[in-house]
Amino acid sequence: MRILITGAAGFIGQILAEQLLADPLHTLILTDIIEPPIPRSAKHPQNAKCIKADLFDASSSVVTADLDAVYVFHGIMSSGSEANFDLGMRVNVDATRALIDTLRHTCPGVRVIYASSGAVYGHPLPAVLTESVLPTPESSYGVEKMMGEFLINEYTRRGFINGFSLRFPTISVRPGKPTAAASSFLSGMVREPLAGKECVIPIKDRSWKHWLCSPRTLVWNLVHMLGVPGDALPRHFRSVNVPGFQVSVQDMIDALERVGGKEAVALLREEEEPETKRILMSWADNYDNTLAIKLGMKQDSNFEQNIRDYIEDVREA
Repeated sequence: MRILITGAAGFIGQILAEQLLADPLHTLILTDIIEPPIPRSAKHPQNAKCIKADLFDASSSVVTADLDAVYVFHGIMSSGSEANFDLGMRVNVDATRALIDTLRHTCPGVRVIYASSGAVYGHPLPAVLTESVLPTPESSYGVEKMMGEFLINEYTRRGFINGFSLRFPTISVRPGKPTAAASSFLSGMVREPLAGKECVIPIKDRSWKHWLCSPRTLVWNLVHMLGVPGDALPRHFRSVNVPGFQVSVQDMIDALERVGGKEAVALLREEEEPETKRILMSWADNYDNTLAIKLGMKQDSNFEQNIRDYIEDVREA
């Protein structure tokens, strides 16, 4: 398959590209606002082409008529979108519309997998969320992601593309550096202490829960979506909550202690940040993933295993 990944310099773009490049039959176009690297551990790096492009006005430079699939990962994350409204709208909405419109004209009917977020939900929230719950986002990021979902629905309904919007849980544990996402600490509170560094937890309520997914499981589900039949969902309703599991801050601290010891936990500092807390408290923390499981996705449920997977992946890298 010939596959385009936008936002390919980011963490998810990189780990997906590495997985796809394990198959010699895949050829990739990797694009981002900076020139994305080819993953160092890729088995077939010669099958990837990297392009620096601003999708807002240069989508035609990365879209080719022979594309089989597109992963739409570019975006300004939650705190970044809240801090800079114009930039969030330009990247998360305007550039997405420009890309999808280019796909419509250049390779009609192409499979599009759009990275959305649980941030599309806001209060009032039911005890358990399904895709039938009306999204009422309480952040600029959530609003912008919902606009992207509507674009995927409409362009699929009209037959211009064959798209799915995947509402990602928070992915933890991510390698690399902290990001502008409000949820960044949910990786940092493991990653930084294991590297001997301090991490600030921006909420003091250890009973606060969040919906998480491991990087390995996310990538498996992303690759799986390449083969899901196009008629698996109604053409006007293409949103799916990607499987995750519920973890509290205390659960994460306990798992960190079991793996990294008390010295790792000692590097955590709880310091409430009101604006970040407001965003975090608006997010749902319990989902019914029946639809995703029906589509063949899989689910993990053990945060300690997430930590051990992270350690193994870092060692391999």
